[in-house]
Amino acid sequence: QKTSELYRYNRVWIPDNEEVWRSAEITKNYKAGDRFLHVQLEDGTELNYPVDPAALPPLRNPDILVGENDLTALSYLHEPAVLHNLKVRFVESKLIYTYSGIILVAINPYKELPIYGDAIIHAYSGQNMGDMDPHIFAVAEEAYKQMARNNKNQSIIVSGESGAGKTVSARYTMRYFATVSKSSSNAHVEDKVLASNPITEAVGNAKTTRNDNSSRFGKYTEISFDQSYQIIGANMRTYLLEKSRVVFQSENERNYHIFYQLCASAMQPEFKHLKLGRSQENNLLFVFAVQYFEDWIFKCWDVKCLKGDFQMDVFKMLAAILHLGNVEITAVGDERSSISLEDKHLSIFCELLDLNCDKMAQWMCHRKIITTSETVIKPMTRAQAVNARDALAKKIYSHLFDFIVERINQALQFPGKQHTFIGVLDIYGFETFDVNSFEQFCINYANEKLQQQFNLHVFKLEQEEYMKEDIPWTLIDFYDNQPVIDLIEAKMGILELLDEECLLPHGTDENWLQKLYNNFVNKNALFEKPRMSNTSFIVQHFADKVQYKCEGFLEKNRDTVHEVLVEILKESKVCEQSFRSSLSLLMVTLNATTPHYVRCIKPNDEKLPFEFDSKRVAQQLRACGVLETIRISAQSYPSRWTYIEFFSRYSILMTQQELSINDKKQICKIVLQRLIQDHNQYQFGRTKIFFRAGQVAYLEKLRSDKLRHACIMIQRSVRGWLQRKKFLRLKGAAVTIQQYFRGQQAVTARTLKQTWAAIIIQKYCRGYLVRRLCQLIHVAAVTIQAYTRGFLARKKYRQMLEEHKAVILQKYARAWLARRRFQNIRRFVLNIQLSYRVQQLQKKIEEQVKDTSQFMICTNFFLVISALFRALMLTTGLHELKYLYFTWQNRRISKRYVLESHFQSQKEIYEKEIEGLNFKVEHLSQDINHLQKLFREENDINDGIRLEVSRLTSENLVRSRCQTKQSMVLLLSNTIQMCLWYKALKFLQSYLKPRGVVVNMIPGLPAHILFMCVRYADYLNDADMLKSFMNVTIDGIKQVVKDHSEDFEMLSFWLSNTYYFLNCLKQYSGEEEFMKSNTPHQNKNCLKHFDLSEYRQILSDLAIRIYHQFIIVMENNIQPMIVPGMLEYESLQGISGLKPTGFRKRSSSIDDTDTYTMTSILQQLSYFYSTMCQNGLDSELLKQAVKQLFFLIGAITLNSLFLRKDMCSCRKGMQIRCNISYLEEWLKDKNLQSSNAKETLEPLSQAAWLLQVKKITDDDAKEICEHCTSLSTVQIVKILNSYTPIDDFEKRVTPSFVRKVQAMLSSREDVPQLMLDTKYLFQVTFPFTPSPHALEMIQVPSSFKLGFLTRV
Repeated sequence: QKTSELYRYNRVWIPDNEEVWRSAEITKNYKAGDRFLHVQLEDGTELNYPVDPAALPPLRNPDILVGENDLTALSYLHEPAVLHNLKVRFVESKLIYTYSGIILVAINPYKELPIYGDAIIHAYSGQNMGDMDPHIFAVAEEAYKQMARNNKNQSIIVSGESGAGKTVSARYTMRYFATVSKSSSNAHVEDKVLASNPITEAVGNAKTTRNDNSSRFGKYTEISFDQSYQIIGANMRTYLLEKSRVVFQSENERNYHIFYQLCASAMQPEFKHLKLGRSQENNLLFVFAVQYFEDWIFKCWDVKCLKGDFQMDVFKMLAAILHLGNVEITAVGDERSSISLEDKHLSIFCELLDLNCDKMAQWMCHRKIITTSETVIKPMTRAQAVNARDALAKKIYSHLFDFIVERINQALQFPGKQHTFIGVLDIYGFETFDVNSFEQFCINYANEKLQQQFNLHVFKLEQEEYMKEDIPWTLIDFYDNQPVIDLIEAKMGILELLDEECLLPHGTDENWLQKLYNNFVNKNALFEKPRMSNTSFIVQHFADKVQYKCEGFLEKNRDTVHEVLVEILKESKVCEQSFRSSLSLLMVTLNATTPHYVRCIKPNDEKLPFEFDSKRVAQQLRACGVLETIRISAQSYPSRWTYIEFFSRYSILMTQQELSINDKKQICKIVLQRLIQDHNQYQFGRTKIFFRAGQVAYLEKLRSDKLRHACIMIQRSVRGWLQRKKFLRLKGAAVTIQQYFRGQQAVTARTLKQTWAAIIIQKYCRGYLVRRLCQLIHVAAVTIQAYTRGFLARKKYRQMLEEHKAVILQKYARAWLARRRFQNIRRFVLNIQLSYRVQQLQKKIEEQVKDTSQFMICTNFFLVISALFRALMLTTGLHELKYLYFTWQNRRISKRYVLESHFQSQKEIYEKEIEGLNFKVEHLSQDINHLQKLFREENDINDGIRLEVSRLTSENLVRSRCQTKQSMVLLLSNTIQMCLWYKALKFLQSYLKPRGVVVNMIPGLPAHILFMCVRYADYLNDADMLKSFMNVTIDGIKQVVKDHSEDFEMLSFWLSNTYYFLNCLKQYSGEEEFMKSNTPHQNKNCLKHFDLSEYRQILSDLAIRIYHQFIIVMENNIQPMIVPGMLEYESLQGISGLKPTGFRKRSSSIDDTDTYTMTSILQQLSYFYSTMCQNGLDSELLKQAVKQLFFLIGAITLNSLFLRKDMCSCRKGMQIRCNISYLEEWLKDKNLQSSNAKETLEPLSQAAWLLQVKKITDDDAKEICEHCTSLSTVQIVKILNSYTPIDDFEKRVTPSFVRKVQAMLSSREDVPQLMLDTKYLFQVTFPFTPSPHALEMIQVPSSFKLGFLTRV
């Protein structure tokens, strides 16, 4: 699109002296060639801003793109856009971290924030960098992940101004590594690494005008990892300690912290021998310290193995430096100086360091000059002696600092081999003060080298991205600071000339400066001579011009200490040579690693919380390379969208014909070619579309116009419908009014006559019609009556006929029943006769039989007869028999003659039957005789056995051996029994699979089998057997749980069986409280001899342990699904929250078939539920497990919402509420409403409501405070600050509204904690549920393969 189209009623940035840039809206279309731009500022001021047609003001991004996590996601990439985006995030959203491509920009909030706890660390652990809000932990996780994935060393470079928060950021990265990569050994290396920070800060940090805890040295810490990527050790390298601070501090600055800490503790017994006073009494300390040692110094130094004598030696040297600074040097004339031998500070100094006081006093005021022919001792002036004293103090402190670092490294050494490492570089950023000296020059030189490395790395990444996407690569012009590096370090450069001047006997700062003037002024554009000074020079660094004062350069570079003063100092050393070599080694190390950049920004010089000074921030952005990164990106294709993201965002701009194409990638290409005519403004990659600067803003404008046009169409239709409805309602009212009005006017005499005549006509007409209708009704009624009466008559006839036939059927049926009753009576009488005759026969037999054998035969005969009689009796039904008996009793007198007539005939029949029975009796008597014979033979055998036994019992030896054999047999029997038990236990615990048990079997069947074994041991009253069995059972369950610690089904199975086993021990313990629900049979099965309450407690603890492992396995299985399913997946049609994400792309694509959805979560929950039900898990335990799972889902989702600003939108709130409803529906479907799982989702539900509710007025704030009772104040404020509009019609939450809500919530007493504890476990309870199954009814299935177990 043309430039004039872009500057048509758009918004621009214009320069401003105070705010750097100000936003303005174009009020008149700009035309090519116009010299003025008509704009209106945000305060309403109209302005004609003069412009150059070749360099128009930068355009402002749409509001939808403001506040992005990544600056490279902005469509217009320039300084005002970057500055505004940072300001919105920092001031309004209270977000201190922002990505700028590969850089993490960290703005110091000057306030403690709840975003560094362990819960935050665990939330970022394992996450991709683009998935969460920018954070220092995200950079640390990216470095750790790349190290583990690529087996390549990593570096995190933290830089920035003093007071920007470098040291704190570096400390947080090391804390992150220590937390996520805990070492498995007992060395606690990570604790030692963290403990090194306060020690190095004590001896290397000091208060400056810009920072109360400024690091006055550079530090590169290598954290070593083994092949399992656990910390095994560390190593620390330091750079350029500011030694001059030991003897000199500028106004409102302080010396190193350690001196004040030592002086503040001078009165403690451990330090009295150091003879220190207060800090005001020392010439080296200007400000009284507020920090105290207390137990801090000992604890930290003990952790580092810097114990005992070494600690005290360090304190002695520090105290000696303080006393050395108080040594008084007096002038003796103009050429000499002296120190009094009675100077107490000199005496204490020599005493602490065990030095000769006389020699020290002499050689601090004299120097030895050795020539080829002689040695000359030359006195020094007072100024020279003071310089020598100060140089000695600096050298002692420097060596002490190096020695402490060396001892720390010794404590961090590790015996194993380093596999990889991550280096954390905490180094001073670019510095410029009112007076800049040698230290600032070295610092800025180091930053030039780091900036060069950074530029090359950014350029390399950009090139790799293009090659990966098959985009034609064109060279991009980027700032190369090699010329300024050559000015400093090349041959005959600034440093070489400085070294050369230092080697001269009479070299001075002025001579060196003059050489610089001669070599570089007007010859090198990066070197200038100040107009108003002859003692300074200016270097044009990559960040800014810096004026350096040459005074002290040579002295600080030489860092000379006379040989005779300190024995260990053999010769003078040049400082910058050491610094240059260490810097070169650092650059080699960084180039061999994958770098990650953190740029710390100081928002204001007053250290006010969340105050944004645009001038200071812009200055630092230029200095730290952020804007250079933006400039490189802006020159190519800064905006990059995946095809799926583009399709989802801009599908509204597509036609129906385009949407009908199946290939979404092809659709995107067709749409872009139609919307943007200039094909040079975008490129199609393999997976992404690359846009030049401004194109995304143009597409957003088209999308906004399309939505606005659609809104207008909807509004037009709705307003038209409302107006038509209103018009029809008014028309109806008007017609009604007209009707009544006209009717009132028409009431006249003629009208009355006509009305009366009409009424008469109507009367006769209506009478005729009514009479006619009545006649028709009468005819119809008569016809209906005729048909009805005929129907009723026919119906009555048929009924009478049926009743007559029924009477005939009843007659025959009653006759048949009477005959049947007669036959039954006759049969009953015969049975009675038979019984009577058998009794008579029995009496006769008893009288005749005299011997025993005959009596037995008769008895058997009688039994046979009785059996026959009972068989006959049973042939008649019981009820019918009773009836017939009573009938016979009542009628026996009247029917006696009938019985007598049949008696004679039946007698003959019975006599025949008796003869047959006699034959059977004879046969039975023969069998009895045979059996008696066999019995007599057996008695003879038993008599022989008894004789043999009596013979054996007479021999004592044989008897004792028999007893021994019996005991051995008994022991062997018990051993075999225990072996069988162990075999059964082994099978139940090792080979029994849950899926093979739960089908068609009672819940807890293995537990019941185990208890029956316990009951058998109780039945035998064998304590050893019971104890052994219980121990083996418990150990076996523990082993199974340990071997299958990740098997959900196995854990569920044994949790259920352990619970049932515990309940069986309670139910059959014999205690009344557990026997209330028992049946009488169950009470008979209670244990009789042993109290197993101790084992019940052990089993209860084991069940809790299994439950916790069971919960952990469920959480591990469902946790990866929660954030993708609950937050990222969008199931609602038309609810898309995708926005450009910049360089840090999201890891998951919405078109990824493997992406988890809400359905995945519900399916996983259903799997858990069905498995628990199949394994017979108690309903109460099941409810507790579901409640724990729902808490995890809510906590992880809410925590992720807190850390993902891109998810805090109204549309995402609707999606979350929809997903919660799915979970509630699942609870209802499984009948788990009473589990209280729904209540655990209340914080998430309130957060979703908060995202959707209106957030403008006081009533809105009050409603939020009343509704969000499950969210803490910190959480509510975080959501409000993070709220991100997805479309132009949504508005951000104003800071004033957030403050209003905070004020209303100030009286609420809650924990100021942002993150929910996802590791929290609800207290588990195991309710006692007696088993309804009787033990004697339980059968062991053959599939258990426990055939060797026998029921007793």
